[in-house]
Amino acid sequence: EIPTTLTSAFIAAEDNRFYEHGGIDVIGLARAAAQLIQAGRIKTGGSTITMQVAKNFFLTRERTFIRKFNEIFLAIQIESVLSKPEILELYLNKIYLGNRAYGVKAAAQVYYGKNLDELTLAQSAMIAGLPKAPSRYNPIINPERAKIRRDWILNRMLDLNMISIAEHKAARQETTTAGYHNPQPDLSAPYIAEMARQKAVELYGSDAYTTGLRVFVTANSELQAQAQKSVINGLEAYDARHGYRGPLDNIELDGSESDAEKKQILRSYLAKTRFTPALVEESTSDQLSIFSLDGKRGHISLEQATRAAPFININKVGEPPSNFEGLFRSGDIIEARLIDNMNKDHTQTEEGEVLLHTEEATPPQEDEHQASREAIRDYSLFSFELQQSPEAQAALISIRPKDGAILALSGGYNFQMSKY
Repeated sequence: EIPTTLTSAFIAAEDNRFYEHGGIDVIGLARAAAQLIQAGRIKTGGSTITMQVAKNFFLTRERTFIRKFNEIFLAIQIESVLSKPEILELYLNKIYLGNRAYGVKAAAQVYYGKNLDELTLAQSAMIAGLPKAPSRYNPIINPERAKIRRDWILNRMLDLNMISIAEHKAARQETTTAGYHNPQPDLSAPYIAEMARQKAVELYGSDAYTTGLRVFVTANSELQAQAQKSVINGLEAYDARHGYRGPLDNIELDGSESDAEKKQILRSYLAKTRFTPALVEESTSDQLSIFSLDGKRGHISLEQATRAAPFININKVGEPPSNFEGLFRSGDIIEARLIDNMNKDHTQTEEGEVLLHTEEATPPQEDEHQASREAIRDYSLFSFELQQSPEAQAALISIRPKDGAILALSGGYNFQMSKY
């Protein structure tokens, strides 16, 4: 079912001598060895598509010589028993392409909401650019960088006579249209879903994940939504009455950090808050100038920091601050919530769910430090309010007495922060 255009895009991007070698590409390995000698470490592995199949199905992702040797021997064995189309089939259905998409069919659906035969040449090249670094070249999160990778692949396809000059020109002119197309759940009920998962595994073992089970629960969607809302609102109100415990952390800043580096710092605090992690870049007596994880610069005024009344003990809360002096400083990591976009025409690139995936760090192509230093920081663009995730927990369950059916269940404040 995989179109030739898509197959060609992957071959151009990953292994243009795929049909010529017997599992290993001596030229590619020689290039990787030269880089190792020059840099003193493995930078590129010289892997062919067959070697990637060996790695994806049988080996770990660790970068060691033993794993590379095993990869080579397995690749030779695979080539001896499978045809080139069979190897491509395994590769294209297994490769990880970001956003929890494994295989090209999943990627076509996730990024474009299309079947494989509906993809354009440009879209095929975009997907083919993902294996090298699914996060770095993600067209949803990094559209500009992904387009550079896409155009490079299109150039390679032209050089290899896979496409015509007219096709190449039209594909390069096509705008980036990727977006997140996975179906969204009608209702988020993670604690109930986890109970159902555990029960399915108890009954069927690991087959629960592969046999296509359909699981029905007794929860009522309207009651479930109200239950979760009640637990969240109740805990946040309780926490607000007991005072502000202070910033999550403080990071020493030297002023040279790029916005990308600041985002990387803030990502590590995602698991600790239901709100938006933000970095205090400047603190004055009446305003905090902050940079948030989603790339927005804005401010928190005293009026939006009423919950900053300090926590003293479980029975005592201090007075709301009349100024920020002594409460916050540059480098503080805080929790915030966007309350007002004061410039409707201002656009920002939003961070997405895929950021939770970890990828090998890759140096930016552009001088992001210089760009950050030269940027005009207009903190009036967005207005935030100070927030704080509760430390207290609560649970709510609603059961139908006559048969024990669970109508609604919320196991805590936030399932991602604590799955207990």
